[in-house]
Amino acid sequence: MASYSSDQQVAHATGDAQMVPTGQRARITGIQAEGAASSTIIFKSGGSSGTAVATFKFGTEGIDFYVPGSGILFEEGIYLDLTATPSVTITFT
Repeated sequence: MASYSSDQQVAHATGDAQMVPTGQRARITGIQAEGAASSTIIFKSGGSSGTAVATFKFGTEGIDFYVPGSGILFEEGIYLDLTATPSVTITFT
């Protein structure tokens, strides 16, 4: 059986939250969010008043996917601003 190492980490939030500390560079590589009517998740770099880097809108189906390539880059941490969805989990490097 082969062994390997990975630099993937996981963060979970049930409300608006700083998921990766400001000042830390990170890339989102996967996203899971529980579905609810008219859900929106916005990922920002630079804290709650920072720059919106990625916005996802969905309904009761939720979302569950891996981000292709090297992921979505955030230079100043990852802040989550959510609407309606009960919870969000990200994998990141």
